[in-house]
Amino acid sequence: MKKKILIKDLPKTFHHEGNILLSNDINSWESLSSLSDNKINDLIHRNLGSVRNLKRLRCIAYFICNLDIELSEAALLMHSGMISSEAISRLTPQELMQKTGRFERILNTGRIPLIDLKKAHFLIEKATKTNF
Repeated sequence: MKKKILIKDLPKTFHHEGNILLSNDINSWESLSSLSDNKINDLIHRNLGSVRNLKRLRCIAYFICNLDIELSEAALLMHSGMISSEAISRLTPQELMQKTGRFERILNTGRIPLIDLKKAHFLIEKATKTNF
């Protein structure tokens, strides 16, 4: 299960936050996803990281743990405006593909989209199950 996978190889934009997490023995996606807002504020106090980035990482960790997806897919969902399983479960597979595809086109990655129709259907089904 991906929940116990150690947090490593974070994008460079999360360098400071990654150091903060590791120095506080928060080294798995599961432990990161369970952080409260107060704990995030405490971690950032007198450190170089930002609350905003730690909350982004927590959202990514939530998707990795609850939807059983890869870091890149979780980051794509979060940056496309999906911030919870509830938000994903309210979409159709086509809408989810449009939202993530739009963000990938803005980034001009030139790669095959990460979320296809089959993956979108799987994500929505999994998100719906985690809401109940």
